[in-house]
Amino acid sequence: MLSGHFHPPTFHHPHYLMLIGVPKEIKNNENRVGLTPAGVAEFRKHGHSVYVQATAGNGSGFSDAEYEQAGATVLATIEEVYAKAEMIVKVKEPIASEYPLIKENQLLFTYFHFASGEELTHAMIERKAVCLAYETVELPSRALPLLIPMSEVAGRMAPQEGAKYLEKPLKGRGILLGGVPGVKPAEVLVLGAGIVGTQAAKIAAGLGAKVTVMDISLNRLRELDDFMPKNVVTQYSNEYNIREAIKTADLIIGAVLIPGAKAPHLITRDMLKTMRAGTVLVDVAVDQGGCIETCEPTTHENPTFIIDDIVHYCVANMPGAVPYTSTLALTNATLPYAVKLANLGWQEACRRDEALRLGLNVVHGKVVYKGVADAWGLPLESVDAVMEAAVA
Repeated sequence: MLSGHFHPPTFHHPHYLMLIGVPKEIKNNENRVGLTPAGVAEFRKHGHSVYVQATAGNGSGFSDAEYEQAGATVLATIEEVYAKAEMIVKVKEPIASEYPLIKENQLLFTYFHFASGEELTHAMIERKAVCLAYETVELPSRALPLLIPMSEVAGRMAPQEGAKYLEKPLKGRGILLGGVPGVKPAEVLVLGAGIVGTQAAKIAAGLGAKVTVMDISLNRLRELDDFMPKNVVTQYSNEYNIREAIKTADLIIGAVLIPGAKAPHLITRDMLKTMRAGTVLVDVAVDQGGCIETCEPTTHENPTFIIDDIVHYCVANMPGAVPYTSTLALTNATLPYAVKLANLGWQEACRRDEALRLGLNVVHGKVVYKGVADAWGLPLESVDAVMEAAVA
């Protein structure tokens, strides 16, 4: 046996070394970034190389210098980032100008929402990339760990935006959410008691409003009843109760999510007539079709519209308005998964981690996620068969 230093085996070596690319987001008013400087440092610790597009972090308050200090290489153009990287880490789905940059076998780790984007689905099939979607990474408990942080941000933002649009110059009722001594506070109705609804109720209550939360799960309403402050009441959700509640509500927050599917319309067009002029609707579920029939997606540049004197706020990427908070919250959740993908390679990582495997939507030109296949009438391939073929 040769003398010399004996290195005890570590869990990290010899592992796969990956080239990771972080392009600048180019969707309208999207200021988030897929990776923070802290995330870069974490990848570097494991020996991976990270390429960040110049100014990618500016919108979230991270300078190119901070990325370089953390060990990233800053590249001038989006083309260079895609050309270098084996794994692309993003926030939003690629848009048309990015399609030609995506290479066969390249791993894309981002939000895709394929079930609401037919053109995107076909483009990714054509590029033969490996598309791992944040929104379908799912734990055995059915929780969606990479969707939760953005739901928390959007839920907490909803009462803040609603309070603003209740102001008279913005065409609201002219009512202060928390009232003042001698004047009753505003009434807030929250439809849905999941993550978005719970966070919305918490903030609205904290601002002093009188809050009603509706849901069809009595168990969930019991839980809320136990920990919510006294100015939050729970009510079973049905059409009769909703029709009664909207007559006096000043702010209505739609927080209904059916994972991967379209939200049901709990507030229909005819119900607007029974609301008071200047009532504000905030539909957080708008990126999945919305639970308010009259809601159409809007942008941060032009967030509201009015139908029947009712103010509709339906921004599809609410967390994009608070990119510093959102980027940190998102990368806290995505980074451990991204590091696992880099250390093991996507096939091995998905073999070992069922939650990650459920994130696979489109692989090498084949659709492997049922919701996507169903949405666009495409053949569904077995994820195992596609992974085996990828190894071969």
